[in-house]
Amino acid sequence: MAQAPTTLDTGLDSKATEKDALEPIEVPPGQARLRMIVAYEGTHYFGWQWQDGQVSVQQRIEEALAKLFRRASRVSGSSRTDTGVHALGMVAHFDVPEEDWRMEPRKLVLAANAHLPNDIRVLSAVRAKPTFHSRFSARGKQYRYLVWNHAAHHPLLMAQSWHVPWVLDFSRMKQAAAGLVGRRDFLAFSASPGYERQHTVRNLTRCEIRRSGPLLTFIIEADGFLYKMCRGIVGTLVQVGNGKIATTDLPPLLATRDRCLTGMTAPAHGLVLHQVFYPPRA
Repeated sequence: MAQAPTTLDTGLDSKATEKDALEPIEVPPGQARLRMIVAYEGTHYFGWQWQDGQVSVQQRIEEALAKLFRRASRVSGSSRTDTGVHALGMVAHFDVPEEDWRMEPRKLVLAANAHLPNDIRVLSAVRAKPTFHSRFSARGKQYRYLVWNHAAHHPLLMAQSWHVPWVLDFSRMKQAAAGLVGRRDFLAFSASPGYERQHTVRNLTRCEIRRSGPLLTFIIEADGFLYKMCRGIVGTLVQVGNGKIATTDLPPLLATRDRCLTGMTAPAHGLVLHQVFYPPRA
C-alpha cells in the first residue's frame, strides 16, 4: 500500500486507475467481501484516491485496515471525490481471506474507527454479496452543495460552504436548474481530467435548489458525473442568479461542449457526496 496507481480512462466518474481496472469485480475464491459506508471531512485530504506524496482518504482507510487484517485488499470506493470535497455516504468495499474474517461486521465499525483520524468515520459495515462492487454496482449518486448567501460568512460553515455575498435571484436559479434535468452531454460543465474521455453523456435525474434563510442547498442526482461536473453546474447556476448568465443561454452553452463558455467552477469545500444508489438486491 505504499504507492498510488497511475491514471487510466475507463469512461466512468472522474479519474480511474490501472489498479482499479485490474481489481476483481467479483469476490475471488476463499475471500470475504465487506461493504462499508464512510463519511469524512475532506479539508485535509487530497481527495479519496491515492495520490503520490499526498494524504488521501483511501490511504488512511487502508492503513487502518492493515492493522486489523494481515491480507486486506485495496479499498474500492464508489466515487473519487476531489481535494477538499466531503462525504456522508461514500460506499466502499474490500476483500479479506475467509480465514482472517473472524469479527461481526458491527465490530468492524468500532475497530476501524479506532485506527482512523477523527475526520474519517466508518458509519456501517456489512458482509456483501460476492457480486457486489461499490463502483460498478452503483446506479446513481447524489451530491449536495452548500452556499451561504449573506454578507457575512457563517463561522461554523466556513469549511463546508461557499460564501456568496452578492444578491442572487433564487427563482431564476431554480428555473435554470430544472432545465438541466435529462440525458445530455455535460462536457461543457466538466473540467479536463488530463486524458481524453470516450463518454460524456450523463442522465441528470434531479437538480434542485432549496433555501433556508441564507443557506442554499443544491441537490444534484445523476447516473454518473464527469470530472468537476457538479461544481461546474453550481458555479454556473450562481452566475445565473447574479445575472451574469441568462437562463435562456444555458441550453446553447451546453450544446457547445466548451467549458470556457459556461460559468465558473464552484470551490471544492462546499461539495458533499451525500448518497450512492444501488439496485435493491445489490
